[in-house]
Amino acid sequence: MKKHIRIAIGGVFAAFGLIFFIIPGSMFVLIIGLMMLSYDIPKARNCLRWCQNAMTKSARKLDSLLLNKKFKN
Repeated sequence: MKKHIRIAIGGVFAAFGLIFFIIPGSMFVLIIGLMMLSYDIPKARNCLRWCQNAMTKSARKLDSLLLNKKFKN
């Protein structure tokens, strides 16, 4: 029973995260949904790993852009 509830709630979170992807902060909703799904669905683990890597890369790129802009002024 818990497995079905976890899959349902994780699916809802993942769907909302995908639907509202352009809104800032919705990536976290997607990651929460994928974390819940990853307990039971192996494919969700791969998607979660990909999302985490993408967020890490984008954060590093944004940090370097902001740091370069700070030192140019």
